[in-house]
Amino acid sequence: MMASSDVDTRADELDALCPSPPGPSRPQRNYERIGGRTGTTFCQTLIHLLKGNIGTGLLGLPLAIKNAGLVLGPVSLLIMGIIAVHCMKLLVKCSHHLSAKMDRPSMSYGEVMQYGMENVSWLRRHSSWGKRLVNLFLIITQMGFCCVYFVFLSDNVKQVVEAANSTTRSCHVNHTNQTDILIPSFDSRLYMLCFLPAFILLVFIPNLKYLAPFSLLANIFMTASLVLIYIYSLTNITLPINLPKVGRAKDYPLFFGTAIFAFEGIGVILPLENKMQKPQKFTQVMYLGMGIVTFLYISLGTIGYLCFGEHIGGSITLNLPNCWMYQIVKLLYCFGIFITFALQFYVPAEIIIPWIAARVSERWEKPVDLLVRTLLVIITCVLAILVPELDLVISLVGSVSSSFLALIFPPILQILAFHTEGLSPLVVVKNAVISVVGLVGFLSGTYIAIVEIIARNALKHEETLSSFMVQ
Repeated sequence: MMASSDVDTRADELDALCPSPPGPSRPQRNYERIGGRTGTTFCQTLIHLLKGNIGTGLLGLPLAIKNAGLVLGPVSLLIMGIIAVHCMKLLVKCSHHLSAKMDRPSMSYGEVMQYGMENVSWLRRHSSWGKRLVNLFLIITQMGFCCVYFVFLSDNVKQVVEAANSTTRSCHVNHTNQTDILIPSFDSRLYMLCFLPAFILLVFIPNLKYLAPFSLLANIFMTASLVLIYIYSLTNITLPINLPKVGRAKDYPLFFGTAIFAFEGIGVILPLENKMQKPQKFTQVMYLGMGIVTFLYISLGTIGYLCFGEHIGGSITLNLPNCWMYQIVKLLYCFGIFITFALQFYVPAEIIIPWIAARVSERWEKPVDLLVRTLLVIITCVLAILVPELDLVISLVGSVSSSFLALIFPPILQILAFHTEGLSPLVVVKNAVISVVGLVGFLSGTYIAIVEIIARNALKHEETLSSFMVQ
């Protein structure tokens, strides 16, 4: 989910998989390609869209299905997917309308919000705050992704290390957490500290183009890992199935946070549409791509829950069997996440660093740049250490920021952008309902996630105290 640096960020990552030149300005094409200029093809744009939506959130969806229930979960994911696609369509529509009205070649998410507010007389004076608000949620979201990566890497690498001596060639099934921990090592938070220097050095890379070969390799590794996870889960479902069809009401907000975290691709929509060779076909790409994404989310989430049941972890990788093939799968996926950290980190860095660098002399710009990058990585690490629960971090990030970017803002934008065009009352009501659903999800998901974090920390302290008293 990205703002003014959307094109640079995702283009560098995605063009490693499928290179393409930038598209023309809107005045040149009137939303269509003119004069035979090159741009991304239908297939390239589809690949970019898939890559922009499939990340760590996918691996947490089996637990999300557990929180919602075996029937309610998939149905809710389908409904959320439909709403998310509709909001993406609204964002593109508002961008087209405001770009033509303001005679701009293209707009970022933040700029669409800014010019949408300028379209309303009583909001015009404060329109710059619209862009700042979007950028704030982008920073929160991307920093949240980076926190999730710290927790994901520490949990998975810790599990591989602790089970190294007992890892075998036999991928037996016991439908619990498959990795038997025989040699306990140090706490997962110490693993995070071990990763900290590597992440700092990674974000010091001056240009994301240098990471392009590694990004391509990471994409291949993550795709292969997902295929193996999918096959294992599908072929090891236990019968009969005695799982609850509807989960507990208090757990449903956690489902919402994880699910909306997974639908993370609204930030890539405008950059992809701007770069497409035949942008009049972008709607077809979006519907096809998001249809595939929604199918993957529902199928892997449901199959993963059917396979591991009540024992499903915050990431399905934590349930893989203790054999060499699946331990390697975890490490390959961890490599992909490690490389992706730099790409997600690029967004908050590009919003924050130029603002700070503009306030120091030219000779101090480079040292300040490196210092701010270091501090931002340290902040993400500290936040991850404070909340080392993968499922709760994902749900909290999704509830706090992703709900605003994916559900709340787009319907409001349509009302702002088209309020002088005579919107029908039905459209206004529909948009209000979507925004209210997003707001309720934000409030309830954030509250439940924080309550669960406090409860788990209290339980850990009690267990630590009990073990100390026994000794």
